[in-house]
Amino acid sequence: MRNLKVLKYSAMAMFSSAFISMNSCSIDVIPQDRYVEENIWADPSTIELYINGMYAEVKKFQFGLFPNLGYDNAMDALADGMKFTSNTPGNGTVNILISNANQFSPASVGLNYWGSGYDRIRRVNEFIGGLKTKSQLSDEDKVRYEAEARFIRAYAYFWLAKLHGSVIIFNDIEQYATKDNPRSSEEAVYDFIIEDLDFAAANLPNTNKSGRAGKGAAYALQSRAALFAGSIAKNDKKQFNSDPLTGINQAKANAYFTKSAQAAQATIDLGLYELDANFQSIFTNKNTKEAILRVDFVAPTVTHQYDLGYAPPKDALGNTLVYGVPTAELVDEFEMKDGSKFSWDNPAHAAAPYENREPRFYASILYNGATWKGRTINTSIADVNEGFIPFGQQGDPKRTVTGYYARKMLDPNNTTFVVNKSTQSWIELRFAEVYLNLAEAKAQLGEFAAASTALTALREKRGLPAASLPNLAKAMEVIEHERTVELAFEGHRFWDLRRWRKAHIELNGKKMTGHKPTPDGAGFTYEVVPADASDRSFTGKLYYLPIPEGEVQVNLGLTQIQGW
Repeated sequence: MRNLKVLKYSAMAMFSSAFISMNSCSIDVIPQDRYVEENIWADPSTIELYINGMYAEVKKFQFGLFPNLGYDNAMDALADGMKFTSNTPGNGTVNILISNANQFSPASVGLNYWGSGYDRIRRVNEFIGGLKTKSQLSDEDKVRYEAEARFIRAYAYFWLAKLHGSVIIFNDIEQYATKDNPRSSEEAVYDFIIEDLDFAAANLPNTNKSGRAGKGAAYALQSRAALFAGSIAKNDKKQFNSDPLTGINQAKANAYFTKSAQAAQATIDLGLYELDANFQSIFTNKNTKEAILRVDFVAPTVTHQYDLGYAPPKDALGNTLVYGVPTAELVDEFEMKDGSKFSWDNPAHAAAPYENREPRFYASILYNGATWKGRTINTSIADVNEGFIPFGQQGDPKRTVTGYYARKMLDPNNTTFVVNKSTQSWIELRFAEVYLNLAEAKAQLGEFAAASTALTALREKRGLPAASLPNLAKAMEVIEHERTVELAFEGHRFWDLRRWRKAHIELNGKKMTGHKPTPDGAGFTYEVVPADASDRSFTGKLYYLPIPEGEVQVNLGLTQIQGW
């Protein structure tokens, strides 16, 4: 097979290669070990490979990764639902970041996607430019490929916007002729993302190949992005940053919420997706109709190591890594099966804390007494291999520091993951999120009956009673709870707290906790224990992370986010 690495080169790199060939008297010979630009645009199969390769951008965030942190579930560990077990640099870097807001600076951004994101955006713009000027495809195929490319561009820009708010917009390859480019306003960035997704939704087919965006993916991502923009417009109010380019006009909040609701409803109206009655199977069933956009894996060549990172120790004693474990705060969010709230202050609940809980609890959490792979999980101090160990007692304990293990997304049938790794899919856009987006957007618009209908549709599929959202305060309380439970370990919670402007309240000046089980006769007692060595630290300044220092130095048109 020919070497495909040249597909990643910029147009300038391709030109340079051609120039070198000319000087070596080989201008009449097309190199046989690579694709040159003329071959790319003349061969439809190569164009297909190129656009397919651009979906690698989604893989950068699979299983809750953040690219420069490099560990599954890192984004949940930045929030309050998961606790990373290590306190050493590497798999303990998240704990370092959450314990000291001063770890973030222009010299060390902490969450750094700038270079990676803009590299992908340039590749997309090169592709669109070549598609329009050099491709011999039909007009119909050109539009379809442009729609896919603009979906990927919107995806990359959305990550940049979530981090920095105000960033540079590149919508054409010709812009790169200018070295120095300024930031656009946060509002303009979100409008650009929504515009790209409007084009994608209008021109993508109703269905597409596995792992590729179709109309539903464009609508679902637009619903997510517009909800984020509306939340910032409503909640930010320039409280946390004085930069004139950050923040979104509060008067535009309802327009974004309306766009989010319309996109969510359009996803539903396609009739392609269904809420799955078996919550547990969603994350291991490659045929689930909840998946709108997913990343697939096939052994032995395309695999991942989620099970190795999160399976409890006795699944492969001495090998599992246990990067993170659920917090008590998350565990306590799961309701009873009748829809009532769980409470340790309720004597019946406290006596049997893991009985009669809602189905999502058993699909998401491995608790003391849970049945798993033919054994009973014992997270008490009596089990030296799988039981509780206080956070910080060992640098990298590879066992629970909260009394729990994560169950969701583990493959219960995979007993050879140390050697053969894992193949369950990562679902980037899930139908349940669309219902949650719709409920929230409708609530923000004051349409509480419609919000209740959307949330009830989801809860009933999860075996829970209907939701009542009589006013905005109650609606947001219930929706936040539902998002916390439904989307646990899927990388949403940290970003939800940021867009609601609640992160400086929920992730600052407090410790997350665990439940330490201790044998007591025929049963156990449970003690609330801290899972953090020190209070967490999130200041309002972190709602807009700094642009990497080196980028500001080389781009004379680029100014740093004010406050940094």
